[in-house]
Amino acid sequence: MIRVDHLTKNYGPRVAVADVTFNVEKGEVLGFLGPNGAGKTTTMRILTGYLPPSGGSAEVAGFDVATQSLQARASIGYLPETVPLYSDMSVRSYLDFMGKIKGVKDRRHEVDRAMEKSRIAHRASDQIGKLSKGLRQRVGLAQALLGDPPVLILDEPTSGLDPKQIIETRNLIKSLGGEHTVILSTHILPEVAATCSRIVIISNGRVVAEDTPENLDRRLKGAESIALTIRGPREQVTKALKSVPRVLSVDVDGDGRSANGLASFTVQSEVGADIREALAKAVVSGGFGLMELRPAHLSLEEIFLQLTTTDAPLDEVAA
Repeated sequence: MIRVDHLTKNYGPRVAVADVTFNVEKGEVLGFLGPNGAGKTTTMRILTGYLPPSGGSAEVAGFDVATQSLQARASIGYLPETVPLYSDMSVRSYLDFMGKIKGVKDRRHEVDRAMEKSRIAHRASDQIGKLSKGLRQRVGLAQALLGDPPVLILDEPTSGLDPKQIIETRNLIKSLGGEHTVILSTHILPEVAATCSRIVIISNGRVVAEDTPENLDRRLKGAESIALTIRGPREQVTKALKSVPRVLSVDVDGDGRSANGLASFTVQSEVGADIREALAKAVVSGGFGLMELRPAHLSLEEIFLQLTTTDAPLDEVAA
């Protein structure tokens, strides 16, 4: 649905986007993640036809954004970071006006559908300037949904919202996946974890990683990790865990022991090895108390920091 191939954008001598390549499949919600100034907004502006690329190409719904700009833009619903709203208009009149600009057919039906989908229909007659920021974001999203475009590009959609509004907006975006192909551009890490099935991480204008959070965790560490909480002498437990085939290392977290006799362990095993059953058997056979056993992953924050601090492609980081 979206294809970005060796995309570059230069502002004089400054390179804002350098050789960016990624694809987004139909119905996918992709997180486009990076620190401020990484090149996210520039890439979004190229995809939406606002800026021309300096090199490379990009396609939206099969249309080249440079040579078939009108067709590409007609396939996109765009929510910019700062939503362009007219505060003196009602929600309905604003959406009707935007539908007219976009050339949307059967505007009344489309406005009703967009308001319902973005959960703003109950405020249709309200003046936009009197709405909360969260509700104004929904109006902006309804504007993006007018005409039922196959692609939605959302740039920092929860910026400035309170925690309740953030949760509501995230759930709304997640519900759009499947019906629409969504690119969510943000530097807020929980946003991606809560809404996206796959992420692209960009730093200094370059893609440094592209995968699911789970796969990035596995590739960065080069091993599978399992966290266990066990009651028993930590030296004996460690020995039992190390005896399990394909275990690479066993670490005891903290001082290794709490007041109630429990100890927390992290076991690293070979990539692709599912040794959870073998670990449980080793613990029980040793007469120890198994209180918890679960996969242990790097947080998205840890993945993000590793990749954007080194500024190296993932293959180099993992090597």
